Amino acid sequence: MALKETSPSVATTDLCDAHEEKLQAGDLRVLSPPGLLQPYGMLRSFAGPSATLKVFEDNSLVREALEQPGEGRVLVVDGGGSTRCALLGGNLGQLAEKNKWSGIIVFGCIRDVDEIAECKIGVRALGTHPRKSLKRGAGDKDVAVSFGGTIIRPGEFVYADGDGVLVSRSKL
Repeated sequence: MALKETSPSVATTDLCDAHEEKLQAGDLRVLSPPGLLQPYGMLRSFAGPSATLKVFEDNSLVREALEQPGEGRVLVVDGGGSTRCALLGGNLGQLAEKNKWSGIIVFGCIRDVDEIAECKIGVRALGTHPRKSLKRGAGDKDVAVSFGGTIIRPGEFVYADGDGVLVSRSKL
C-alpha cells in the first residue's frame, strides 16, 4: 500500500537535528523503536497537538473523540498493545477526515486498511486485525499514556513521518 500525500512538511530527522538540546533534556522524545508503528492513511507525514485515550479492546471512546472537531490534532490511542482486535476502521477514518483530525496513532491494531488508505489523514498502528472491538464505553480520555518508550501527555505536540514519531512538550 503506497502512502500518497503529505500534510504540512514534517521532517523528523530535521527536527531532531535542530533540537538536540531538547532531546538531551527530554523535552523532545522519539517513540522507540522508530519502526514500532506502521503507516496507514493517505498522509505520510502529519503533526499536531495530541488528544489522548487509554482503552483496551474497546473503541467506544475512539469514536466519541473522532466525532468532535479535530482542529488539526493527533489522536493518540494507547490500546495496551493488544493485537486481538481493531480499535480503528474505515468508518472512523472517514469520520476523522471529516472532522479535520491531522492523524491517529494507535498502540494496537486497525482494520479496513484499504478504506483508511483513501482518507486524507495520517495513521500509525502496530498492525491490522479483521475483528472489531467491543463497545463497553470503557477507558480514560485526556490522560498521560505510555508506549514506545515514552510518555505522551494531552496537548503535547506529535510529529510523524516515514522516519518515526516525535513527541515534544512545545510546538517546534
